[in-house]
Amino acid sequence: MRAGDAHPAPAAAHAALRVRDLAKSYGAVLAVEGVSFEVAPGEIVGLLGPNGAGKTTIINIILAVLAPSSGSVRIGDVDVARQRSLALARTNFAAVYASLPGNLTVLQNLRFFGLLYRVPDLGRRVAQLLAQFALEGLRDTKCGVLSSGELTRVALAKALLNSPRLLLLDEPTASLDPAAARDIRAAIRALARAGDCGVLWTSHNMYEVEEVCDRVLFLSHGRILLAGDPRALPREHGVRNLEELFIRLAREPLARPAERFA
Repeated sequence: MRAGDAHPAPAAAHAALRVRDLAKSYGAVLAVEGVSFEVAPGEIVGLLGPNGAGKTTIINIILAVLAPSSGSVRIGDVDVARQRSLALARTNFAAVYASLPGNLTVLQNLRFFGLLYRVPDLGRRVAQLLAQFALEGLRDTKCGVLSSGELTRVALAKALLNSPRLLLLDEPTASLDPAAARDIRAAIRALARAGDCGVLWTSHNMYEVEEVCDRVLFLSHGRILLAGDPRALPREHGVRNLEELFIRLAREPLARPAERFA
């Protein structure tokens, strides 16, 4: 696949996420340029790139925190720019830096965010998520005293309260020990396989990406340079693993990426 081509997911009636010709500029600085891709229901897509590549800008546009300079974002069949509230009701987000109120207990946090999302039968839904993420014993513990692994489980439970069509995960296992990270990866894989939720996952852990993601998109200077199967791409480009490919792409100059990596 060439850098100038579109990067669609497998065909679906309504993609969980559809990004078309997205661009974002800050004055003379072009942070995102002509980005197009899709995430299918049940698919986990890795959004990769060095710091400053445009990942956070794209996520913030999807979440309607930023308005794009041009292009469009659809979540399911809903245009984010035209129906922001409806689109965001079908979306959720988890990241290690998006901390939950520490003075509230696990149960209080889940109930609070459930009310914000107007989750029906909230008590039953909270009980399901407490069980799914092994949080029953922590339900009355304030989040401010939880370990990083426990906080990650709470954040993921919060992110699933509204049964989102699109789940955005920004470095979800960055501060976890290997055993806790393995459990979180397994939970996200099971979520994607079990339903119609698409997952967009950013990470600098290439081992994790290779294990979890169905496809990856490599960003550099706000453009998609390369897309494909994370297990096949290293072999196709003459390197041993995804980490070596990441380093190679991160060090390449912006000029003519299609010719360098076609």
